[in-house]
Amino acid sequence: MTGTTPPAGSTAVTAANDGTALVELDAVSKYYGNIRALEGVSLEVHPGEITCVLGDNGAGKSTLIKIISGLHGHDGGTLRIDGEETALASPRDALDRGIATVYQDLAVVPLMPVWRNFFLGSEPTKGTGPLRRLDVARMRETTRAELLRMGIDLRDVDQPIGTLSGGERQCVAIARAVYFGAKVLVLDEPTAALGVKQSGVVLKYVAAARDAGLGVVLITHNPHHAYLVGDRFVLLKRGTMTASHTKDAVTLDELTRQMAGGSELEDLRHELERAHAT
Repeated sequence: MTGTTPPAGSTAVTAANDGTALVELDAVSKYYGNIRALEGVSLEVHPGEITCVLGDNGAGKSTLIKIISGLHGHDGGTLRIDGEETALASPRDALDRGIATVYQDLAVVPLMPVWRNFFLGSEPTKGTGPLRRLDVARMRETTRAELLRMGIDLRDVDQPIGTLSGGERQCVAIARAVYFGAKVLVLDEPTAALGVKQSGVVLKYVAAARDAGLGVVLITHNPHHAYLVGDRFVLLKRGTMTASHTKDAVTLDELTRQMAGGSELEDLRHELERAHAT
């Protein structure tokens, strides 16, 4: 993609919201030999909405990300993109279809400046032949403008991205996905390693991506973060879907109870009470 120009209008998604999901999983399953990683999982991602996928470690969240991002194919069920049944062949295939994934560990080069990381792998050039070179001025100016468009006011886009906080690096990754024309943004536990203040900063920019018209998939184990920004909620446990809600159909307390195990947690409380009594 070196030397290419981002799609026109890429700073704002203009997908028509006619009720068709940008991405839809219908009873999708994934097996690794005899190991069931996912079975019968369904979800929808719509423009201008955030679909939250909640679950503890081992619930199947990572496998779900790999299927949506094109890293792994699904073994059962149906995957639709813009209403068309499909099977993604690779992460590049997913990206070409407008699905961008921001992983928890972030694919950045810490010692490179913010602007270089913003365009990493998609650097515009100027000149021809032996005089062809990176268009550094354009990259600096565009990075600064696109970050400001998302409400991110960095002190200096020339500073190494490794000097930014975890929350700021997440926000740069989100702004980059918006600029390069993503229609669907998949975020892998973006607040997992952050404190309360930095988590709030990231959630603010997740909401900004939604308001820009993207369909967002937020993977998290924190129901409080999910409920702050989410429109739809899918709960996973040991590779199966235990619940699916829209925001108007569930309270934070109920979402937290289901996430925590619900009846299992209540049974544990009774057991501990009996053990203490004896």
